[in-house]
Amino acid sequence: MKGELVQIGEHRAKPPASSGSGPVRLVATLTFAALFSGLAIVGAYELTLPTIAANQAAALRQAVFEVVPGAEKLQRLAWNGDRLEPAEGDSGTEPSIYAAHAADGKFLGYAIPAEGAGYQDTIRLIYGFDPGRRRVVGMQVLESRETPGLGDRIYKDQGFVAAFRDLAIEPVIELVKDGASAPTRSTG
Repeated sequence: MKGELVQIGEHRAKPPASSGSGPVRLVATLTFAALFSGLAIVGAYELTLPTIAANQAAALRQAVFEVVPGAEKLQRLAWNGDRLEPAEGDSGTEPSIYAAHAADGKFLGYAIPAEGAGYQDTIRLIYGFDPGRRRVVGMQVLESRETPGLGDRIYKDQGFVAAFRDLAIEPVIELVKDGASAPTRSTG
């Protein structure tokens, strides 16, 4: 049947030529496709990385101004031993704290990035802290990959977010109801 014409409906077609290297050609094709796809993904990542980093830095800067009410200037600080000092340049993996100041230079508080385990992934947030009053004065979620619905309520539910405006970090616990003065006896 090699090389002869085959009747398919009203048309005659030549059967496909068999190549003796079917598996080798298949592996080569898949390898090329995987290599090309991988290079395309890495290339796209490398090309967009500076833009993504700049956007994240801008979002962080904007969040600092939002979590400390009245802030118009900020200064990045980093831990140096046992104290905070002004940070120079890019801190890389070193965590930073931001000192927030009013336009006249008056210190208003700190903006402190934090992260913790969520249900699916790490949740990154930043909160404002007024050390003079010992109160959290604002909070904003920077990054969350939680499930839409219940998981994303931490930033969509304005009541939840508002609970972090003027929140005491050392709440006073008061006794609401007195307990019994003597143990209850039961006879029976």
